[in-house]
Amino acid sequence: MSITNPDHHHEPPITNPNSDSISAENGLSSLTISEGKNGIENGGGETIEVYGRPTSPSSSGYAGERGTSSSSSISNDDDDDDDDDNNEIQEVVIDDSLPAATWMPGKRHVDEDDASMSWRKRKKHFFILSHSGKPIFSRYGDEHKLAGFSATLQAIISFVENGGDRVKLVRAGKHQVVFLVKGPIYLVCISCTEDPYESLRGQLELIYGQMLVILTKSINRCFEKNPKFDMTPLLGGTDVVFSSLIHSFSWNPATFLHAYTCLPLSYATRQAAGAVLQDVADSGVLFAILMCRHKVVSLVGAQKASLHPDDMLLLANFVMSSESFRTSECFSPICLPRYNPMAFLYTYVHYFDGDTYLMLLTTSSDAFYHLKECRIRIENVLLKSNVLSEIQRSMLEGGMRVEDLPADPVPRSGYASPLVSHSKLPTDSSENLRESCSSFGGPAGLWHFIYRSIYLDQFISSEFSPPICTAKQQKRLFRAYQKMYASMHDKGIGPHKTQFRRDENYVLLCWVTPDFEFYAAFDPLADKPVGIYESYNRPDPIMSLQQPARPRLRANF
Repeated sequence: MSITNPDHHHEPPITNPNSDSISAENGLSSLTISEGKNGIENGGGETIEVYGRPTSPSSSGYAGERGTSSSSSISNDDDDDDDDDNNEIQEVVIDDSLPAATWMPGKRHVDEDDASMSWRKRKKHFFILSHSGKPIFSRYGDEHKLAGFSATLQAIISFVENGGDRVKLVRAGKHQVVFLVKGPIYLVCISCTEDPYESLRGQLELIYGQMLVILTKSINRCFEKNPKFDMTPLLGGTDVVFSSLIHSFSWNPATFLHAYTCLPLSYATRQAAGAVLQDVADSGVLFAILMCRHKVVSLVGAQKASLHPDDMLLLANFVMSSESFRTSECFSPICLPRYNPMAFLYTYVHYFDGDTYLMLLTTSSDAFYHLKECRIRIENVLLKSNVLSEIQRSMLEGGMRVEDLPADPVPRSGYASPLVSHSKLPTDSSENLRESCSSFGGPAGLWHFIYRSIYLDQFISSEFSPPICTAKQQKRLFRAYQKMYASMHDKGIGPHKTQFRRDENYVLLCWVTPDFEFYAAFDPLADKPVGIYESYNRPDPIMSLQQPARPRLRANF
């Protein structure tokens, strides 16, 4: 993932950091990791042994809220639950078939350190530290208590760099230790969740981007003046922002698709919202964005200004996880690293209700009252045109469900029945996918899908529904999508156009064209030819959901 500064950007003076941004650099030179050894092998064939490998973890445990697969949260960071997390996760029954769990924001287990057995049992750790070894952020435990552990990570990176190489990945038994070096900032992920390396590295890139949203890349200058600079006070109170982003890695496809999703609305409703935002953009606003939770209602940018989907993801995460934005209208400096990682923009945020909020971005630090007037004008139009009530109605109705998709009335001759039989189901020792489920999804055994428009940088996905009933099953499917995405986009052996996989849980099919990407999960007993046939014909009704775009309007699903 790389960042290039756009031709058209502004650099307002840098103020006290209080906002969020993405930034990423070019790929690092690699350090080859030897499989099956608890060590690192560099380019010269030497092996660096890794000592003190932690015991096999059991869980990092948290759960999320129910929603669409693009918004459905997935509970627990791993496939096994931790008993000690039961006090932090409260299960809420939405209906008889789909229990969901609420995720409690904020840092977990602050009393733990690297000597705690419970800390070592977490399946997925994230760390941010400086090049001097000072801890900046840790997903679990108190950063100050992890100073010795952070120093060890810094020593590994420095040892390899002193040999003229850069460490990217260490495999130690079932664990992957992924490193990302961003100048004076080091980011590390320690995971045994079987996530592919590309996914873990992408997650570190997003965490680094979230830090830049708050501080901008100019923080590097502080380390140039003082190598032992402690930036922890500058991030005070932002633990909830980082924990919310990390939580989204287990339920939000935007974190690996690099695309955003839109709230389903009628053409007339979206055009009404887009028209008033366009008028505001013409009055000097750089970006005008109407959101409902993490979904875009309408997005308008000034001429020649482009908002990257990753910036959208991090900006929305920063706003939704900061309680101060909900209680009053706010005007805050914020960085969009894919737009300009070195400078702040200024963001006006106002919540219309508990879910719907408006973000107006500008380059001027004195634009608060102008943006407030713009917000009043926008709010009046949204109320008169019933846009806000339509947004709430759409939220209550939810997104597309595979059981509502039309079946092919005339199947091709020569194709077998979509499902072989339901009398013998594949068993799963940990969990039966069909347990307590009364439905078998959509046509040809289709259980779930994600469709991404490459041109629009948008995606749409179906709601999770039976037989993918529980948060644990949803997380398993989400991870399977991540692995397939990484495999399809592997530059070493790809890219590929199609991929078909079958295991005991489901059949996965991916289809990539220059225009779109399509990921689908089918019944594990579905017939392969019919599954492929359904996938090739399913994008047509999905693409029909697109609506004509206004100039510089990108929210079209």
